[in-house]
Amino acid sequence: MTKAFDLARLAPDPQPISIGAEAAENYDVVRRTLKRITEDWREQPSLEQLAGEAGLQPIQLQRVFSRWAGLTPKQFLQAITLDHAKALLRGSASVLDASFEVGLSGSSRLHDLFVTHEAMTPGDYRSRGAGLKIVYGFHPSPFGQVLVMATDKGLAGLGFADPGEEHATLEDMCARWPAANFIADQEATASYAGRVFDPQRWQQDQPLNIVMIGTDFEIRVWQTLLKIPMGTASTYSDIAACLGNPKASRAVGSAVGRNPISFVVPCHRVLAKGGKLGGYHWGLTRKRAILGWESGLAGPVLECV
Repeated sequence: MTKAFDLARLAPDPQPISIGAEAAENYDVVRRTLKRITEDWREQPSLEQLAGEAGLQPIQLQRVFSRWAGLTPKQFLQAITLDHAKALLRGSASVLDASFEVGLSGSSRLHDLFVTHEAMTPGDYRSRGAGLKIVYGFHPSPFGQVLVMATDKGLAGLGFADPGEEHATLEDMCARWPAANFIADQEATASYAGRVFDPQRWQQDQPLNIVMIGTDFEIRVWQTLLKIPMGTASTYSDIAACLGNPKASRAVGSAVGRNPISFVVPCHRVLAKGGKLGGYHWGLTRKRAILGWESGLAGPVLECV
């Protein structure tokens, strides 16, 4: 069967947005350092060791890593260590229901981005995006290049791309709404990228508008993800229970995996039973990096709700 859309017709022809050779090289250093820390955290590698492996002086690595990741290599190592040492799942009881009762308040940080959202109708979803205009653009982020997609109502898609994989990421995201009209417009999407990854701009009185395009069940799952506080985690089974269908863990897992607005709708905060990381559409190294970055912002302990 022929796909309902053809990437070749996208105007202009999608090309990876260059952020400069130096920036690309710096991210590669950060990516390798993140991988080294997350895989060998038990060794507690020093800044000097990490810098030597990266071919940089310690002060250079510290500067590059902090600029890209928002915290120092030592802070990230501490977050990863605490992540493992404190046990992400502490007992079988879920307190997610209690979190629901608190609501989206700034003090409880139940929703750090203060997102307001709306869902498209089931008919809109079944049409596979027909008649929908979606602008897109690639932008730098603390976790590599990010593809941002938006409609006239708000942010609709966010996905990550490692160097050289921009076209694959674009194809992946476009396939979710194959009948939509996709238009490259980096200027239109830049404001979203700037807001999403800058904690100083997460303001309750200036909410970020997002548009959820999925099935009724998927949207219910994604709305539940928005309730998971930064610095905490949940499980597929807990989310299924909160939706009133405790046997739907597998379906919840599928919906989490199809989340089109990564990071903002925090599917990275969902773990497998027993505290294992589980899967992540954009790679487990990136999932570990995001959790460590959030742990550094939210506090020293990553718990599971």
